[in-house]
Amino acid sequence: MEYTALQVVWFVLIAILWIGYFVLEGFDFGVGILLRVIGRTTAERRAVIHTIGPVWDGNEVWLITAGGATFAAFPQWYATLFSGFYLALFAILLALIVRGVSFEFWGKHDTRRWRDGWEWCMALGSGAAAILWGVAWANIVHGVPIDAKHEYVGNFADLLHPYALLGGLVTLALFVSHGAIFLTLRTTDVLRTRARAVARRAAPAAALVTIAFLVWTVIAEADRTGVEWLFVVLAAITAGLLALAPGLLDRGREGRAFAVSALAIAILFVALFVDLFPNTMVSSISPRFDMSLAASASSHYTLTVMTVVAVVLIPIVLLYQGWTYWVFRKRLSAEDFAPTRNPIDAVRGGAAPEG
Repeated sequence: MEYTALQVVWFVLIAILWIGYFVLEGFDFGVGILLRVIGRTTAERRAVIHTIGPVWDGNEVWLITAGGATFAAFPQWYATLFSGFYLALFAILLALIVRGVSFEFWGKHDTRRWRDGWEWCMALGSGAAAILWGVAWANIVHGVPIDAKHEYVGNFADLLHPYALLGGLVTLALFVSHGAIFLTLRTTDVLRTRARAVARRAAPAAALVTIAFLVWTVIAEADRTGVEWLFVVLAAITAGLLALAPGLLDRGREGRAFAVSALAIAILFVALFVDLFPNTMVSSISPRFDMSLAASASSHYTLTVMTVVAVVLIPIVLLYQGWTYWVFRKRLSAEDFAPTRNPIDAVRGGAAPEG
């Protein structure tokens, strides 16, 4: 069955939602992972947390919207994906919950043990989510055991093969690098110096593992259905962008380095969606069992109504989120969060050194 224009439109829109999520939440994950690396004192860690404090939960709206759009536009895709990846998605949800709670609870009690515990929750929750998202999308592209009825017939262990684990390593490395570069833009003084040092080491590592993953994907694609040359071009662009980031950081072009990092993540996932098209799920049992757009899509009427709603609401959401980033664009330093000695220091903006 041939796919329709509206089916393609919604496949592209869902791809955009996932890409927006990974670009924006990617640096959130990276900041969470690096919290205890970049921040050495309570004031420094508070500054690091506040670089993403106003925006991290807004970034997660992209994930919720992507899930809701998939459910409405491609219910068969949603059903097969969420039933087959149930344990993996539950693990991601748990990591996101632990991470989200840590943001809220970190400052509720002023003891070192309390804050250490929630800082580790933030770092581990961010790291686990970063890895698991890569594992999940590597499986979607590579293929999972789906039978002729488009039902998942494997188990959780089937999702943990070497290619998928490499995919998890890719997203972890990319998000750490992305988060470190983001911190060079949002902090000053010693925090900025530390973030730049981490970014200069993390960016080349992210480039290497991503290139290895893309090469493996091309080889697997050639063995299965033949090489998709658009994917190869996009993969080459991704590799080139990742190779640029360290040089930009060395020259102090942190804004351009962040733009390059964001663009590399975006093009990487564009390449993965190009590789997936015109399917929504790939069967590792037989290409005959692949789930096509037409087989997993909602009715034409449903897609039409969704399109009208999206045209009205998406610009509003984008404008609001852009305004949020503009309002909270100021660089932060540890001095902004150091304890004051007395009310006069608070009025003057002075701060006492932290013990």
